[in-house]
Amino acid sequence: MSLDYVTLDLLRQNHPAWRLLNSPHAPLVASFLQRVFITPNVRIMAQADLAEALEDELFGLRERLGVEAFPKPALDYLNDWAATDKGWLRKFYVHGSDEPHFDLTPSTEKAIAWLGTFTERSFVGTESRLLTLFELLKQMSEGSETDPQTRIAELHKRRDEIDIEIARVLAGDMPLLDDTGLKDRFQQFIQIARELLTDFREVEHNFRGLDRRVRERIALWEGSKGALLEEIMGERDAISDSDQGRSFRAFWDFLMSSRRQEELSSLLERVLTLPPVVELKPDARTRRVHFDWLEAGEHTQRTVAQLSQQLRRFLDDKVWLENRRIMDILHGIEAKALALREAPPPGEVMSIADTAASLELPMERPLYTPAIKPLISGIELESGDEDVDTAALYSLCVVDKAQLTRHIRHALQDRSQVTLRELCEMQPLQQGLAELITYLQLAGDAFKTTVDEETTETIIWKREQPDGRESIKQAHLPRVIFVR
Repeated sequence: MSLDYVTLDLLRQNHPAWRLLNSPHAPLVASFLQRVFITPNVRIMAQADLAEALEDELFGLRERLGVEAFPKPALDYLNDWAATDKGWLRKFYVHGSDEPHFDLTPSTEKAIAWLGTFTERSFVGTESRLLTLFELLKQMSEGSETDPQTRIAELHKRRDEIDIEIARVLAGDMPLLDDTGLKDRFQQFIQIARELLTDFREVEHNFRGLDRRVRERIALWEGSKGALLEEIMGERDAISDSDQGRSFRAFWDFLMSSRRQEELSSLLERVLTLPPVVELKPDARTRRVHFDWLEAGEHTQRTVAQLSQQLRRFLDDKVWLENRRIMDILHGIEAKALALREAPPPGEVMSIADTAASLELPMERPLYTPAIKPLISGIELESGDEDVDTAALYSLCVVDKAQLTRHIRHALQDRSQVTLRELCEMQPLQQGLAELITYLQLAGDAFKTTVDEETTETIIWKREQPDGRESIKQAHLPRVIFVR
């Protein structure tokens, strides 16, 4: 992007990050949001919790600076920061809650990250960045080489270099990184790790922008529904297949590998015990930074899934027709208002009838695939005083697979293995058999697991009957063990 005068002047007037840096409240906004969102890697926060945290912050500042420094209540400041003319926070409602929630906008996170570069560093490394740049150039050059002989020659060269290094180690010549080299590389690792967390918010922001543009196009579309669907789905495919979409998928596939997670955990444990790294006093959360990546990635995945689900409902036949009817009404109102403004008959009062719209949004219930059905046969159910119709499983409410995945990972952070029964005891089943089947899905798809066929476990959950009574449900199945 060209940074000419006109472009910079427009950014100064319109970009939220520039407005934040130019605000007299910038020290409060940046320090508070950095502490509650960025440092602990919190993606969203309920209004009550965020307002309480800000009220505590304001209390301390008023004690030092006087009451007149920040006279308004905390909630007023939050609403002001989320207003369109600021854009430093995103205020929204999460599914199933009537309480507003807040999240940082990507612009705010960029501004805070830039402010962080102002602080003086005791050590600035350059060697590791040069080596990284050199390695990236090599990967691009080798990865785009189409001549087989050239690639084979390069592979032979790398093999010879490895053989020479093996021979040196066997001879007792084992070169090690000095303290400066270790510090240099660790600082670069921390910087890239933080930038990666920042990228997730921008990915979400881009998908929300796409969703808004698609909804606007639906509302204003004049052609057939078939033509609209073809154009919209083509754009969504273009986003998924874009450079950003493919890069995110590659990152996610890499990080979802249990072998890669174990390797990252092992490497972090070893590196954080090295004396030169200990001298840098790294943040305690560095030890679990890869789990922060996973949580941020899961949040992004859930956001994209929710937007896709909402768009499908928005394109439902009933909603589509109702949207068209509402737009026809609005166009009629607009045309009549313009006509009356241009030539208002004397004494005539404008009246618009039949403008009430009844809008019904059908709630979509995704079905479980038939591939899961055979798993049910391995579960022996006890339902108490009534029979259980396992076919009803296929019309149950949505199970949050990402939340269950996160629960399993958290359980495996401080132990090498955990059984399905232990997981259900730590976090009781809220959606009964459907949630249990989802755990079994994850056991086969996303985690390393073993099944002890000789040991049967009983998993218990509670369900409220239509008459208000609480019944106990049980499932007996072979012991399923999730392994780190």
